[in-house]
Amino acid sequence: MRQTFPKQEKLTHKKRIGELFREGKSVVLYPIRFIYLPVADQDHHQVLFSVPKRNFKRAVDRNRIKRQMREAYRLHKHLIPYNPSDNVHFLLGYIYIGKQKTLYQRIETKIKESVTRLKKV
Repeated sequence: MRQTFPKQEKLTHKKRIGELFREGKSVVLYPIRFIYLPVADQDHHQVLFSVPKRNFKRAVDRNRIKRQMREAYRLHKHLIPYNPSDNVHFLLGYIYIGKQKTLYQRIETKIKESVTRLKKV
């Protein structure tokens, strides 16, 4: 499987983002809040990454954390369950809620844990 993160996997539509935050289930895996919503009318999983400006004033810090989360997701997205007969995909949101920067290994373990939690859904 190719470990890429193409444009169609990025959650960008305001309507879908609103739906995710309104109807999605939220799990806190500190320092990340993970929001997910199973949907049937998607062709693929879509994901959103966010780091609040309130916690990290410098754009350099926000961008680095988002880059680390994207990389961890890209490497572990193959663990997301998918059954072709159900044709259910997920809208996913990752929000960094920590107050300090953390190591990539910690972010990676939390992203991997969040993806494996989807198997229980």
